[in-house]
Amino acid sequence: MPVPASGNHEVAARRPSPPFADWFPDAPFDATYGYDLEALLQVPVPPPPEGFADFWRGRYTRARGVHVAPELGAPVRHGDHLVRPLRFTSLDGYRLGGWLALPADGTPRSGVVVSHGYGGRAAPDLAAVPADAAAIFPVARGLPEPSLLAEIPSPEQGHVLHGIESVETYVLGGCAADVWCAATVLTEVCGQLPLVFCGTSFGGGQGALALPWDDRFVAAALRVPSFGQYDVRLASPCTGSGELVRHHVAAHPEARDVLRFFDAATAATFLRVPALLGCALWDPAVPPPGQFAVYNACADVAELQVLDAGHAEYPTQSEDDEEWLRRVRAMAVRA
Repeated sequence: MPVPASGNHEVAARRPSPPFADWFPDAPFDATYGYDLEALLQVPVPPPPEGFADFWRGRYTRARGVHVAPELGAPVRHGDHLVRPLRFTSLDGYRLGGWLALPADGTPRSGVVVSHGYGGRAAPDLAAVPADAAAIFPVARGLPEPSLLAEIPSPEQGHVLHGIESVETYVLGGCAADVWCAATVLTEVCGQLPLVFCGTSFGGGQGALALPWDDRFVAAALRVPSFGQYDVRLASPCTGSGELVRHHVAAHPEARDVLRFFDAATAATFLRVPALLGCALWDPAVPPPGQFAVYNACADVAELQVLDAGHAEYPTQSEDDEEWLRRVRAMAVRA
């Protein structure tokens, strides 16, 4: 169900709730976390800590100075695009992997930076990329399989905790820089293009952290974004990477101050470009109040697609997916 930012949230909140108990009878807990849509639209946004914007602008400036040195492999045609495997350099000198897709016929009129979930990416997915758009599919540092690194643990080994001792070393800051460096690759190969970002889960959270500081992007699509509203997230058991963070902060409370700089909801208050947020009512991996906090933070520039569930298969999933892809493609066409 699409909900425009200027729309009537009172009407939206009367949307009937799906029968989650019937859909997910074996779920270990209620993945609505006790929130209905009306309550989700009221989740507060954590204020930025002192120095928040300066930290992110400084990191962005450093990333824009990276010599990304893209290396492209042989092209393979996928529908309307020619797709090449890619290696490029990101902040801190890490050499990362991914794919670059260019229109098979003609020159691109826009570019799409497509991120991924915490499982990384095994291949590009061009479903949301228009025929006349170029796209880059970077894989963030330390994630499977093109960007696995000896220096950074894999997700199973605690990727989400890497460097959490310091704002300067926390891995999520590096992953945001990977988005900026991927955008640089795309513009170096294709020239200056209006850029659209598309990311899901981990990628949605990274987009919220990265996009407010990069004026090359003209629009964003963030689906079930992670890393939002740590005040709630740290009190919410889940099946995703947030559970590792929750246990770590319980044992090391000083890490809470680091996480204030990596709250996707806080960062989204600085977002100034049109955005589409896909937020789920039921999600055991990324608690819905964290997702909706990201939307609430940027509701003045965003449209909301309410998804029945996230990180699970469910009866209305195909309808949600089709609507999402239609709206993302339309956003890329308008860019």
